[in-house]
Amino acid sequence: MPPATRWKGPSPVDVSFEVNGHRRTVHVPPHRTLLDALREDLGLMGAKKVCDEGTCGACTVIVDGRPVYSCMTLAVATEGRSVETVEGLARDGSLHAVQDAFIAHDAFQCGFCTPGQIMSVVALLRATPSPGADDVRRAVSGNLCRCGAYPRIVEAALAAAKRAK
Repeated sequence: MPPATRWKGPSPVDVSFEVNGHRRTVHVPPHRTLLDALREDLGLMGAKKVCDEGTCGACTVIVDGRPVYSCMTLAVATEGRSVETVEGLARDGSLHAVQDAFIAHDAFQCGFCTPGQIMSVVALLRATPSPGADDVRRAVSGNLCRCGAYPRIVEAALAAAKRAK
């Protein structure tokens, strides 16, 4: 009698999308999250894997201009789309204005939530170039900071908005 064949799950698929301005293709199982594809397949470690259930925001990236939790987004759902991670913000050796503002305003302590916070603020400033403090608080409301740096995060976001004007 032949040995029983073990089911190994769905076959991997190719997913092509733009990451930080570069066309990339990953060969992933259909259930792989965008977060895992970014970290494991593309080596982009900026988006953090913390809760892995969409409650902390440490994995926030920008997809087609909108902030999303990459742990709750399937990689296959990004086919043909544009994904931006914190690694893609710096240009020509210079940090993005939001990254500079986070440093200048000491808007982090442990730094674990910082990439997700920064991506949420970048998305906000692109949509609302002159936000108020309430706009910033609302934009980062899905990004938890266990160190409590929220007031400095708001200051940094407002400073980056002023600088961009």
